[in-house]
Amino acid sequence: MATYMLLITGDRASWEDIPPAERRRIDDGHRRFAQTAAGAIIAGHELAPASTATTVRSRGGGRPEVTDGPFLETKEVVGGYYLVDAPDLDAAIELASLLPETAAPYSAGVEIRPVLDVT
Repeated sequence: MATYMLLITGDRASWEDIPPAERRRIDDGHRRFAQTAAGAIIAGHELAPASTATTVRSRGGGRPEVTDGPFLETKEVVGGYYLVDAPDLDAAIELASLLPETAAPYSAGVEIRPVLDVT
């Protein structure tokens, strides 16, 4: 069994323009995902907007630099995640395909990354 991070990404501006009925449909999709994948989910949460982020970054030694907001300037931001156990990448893809963002009418997606076991 392997652990995978499902990073839910999307265009924040598009998300803010989604009508309430569509947001309810997406929320319902996450509830269905949580029920369907319950045995595989280790953790998962929606994240606050990127504008609330704080970045701690190396300055090449010495004390780290702390800045408000995300360090990267991108159109798509991570809006939430699930940490899941799956036998292999194909199973992780199958789980990710159940998320409403993979069929959203706005710009969104799910990035799948294996979590490395470094112990």
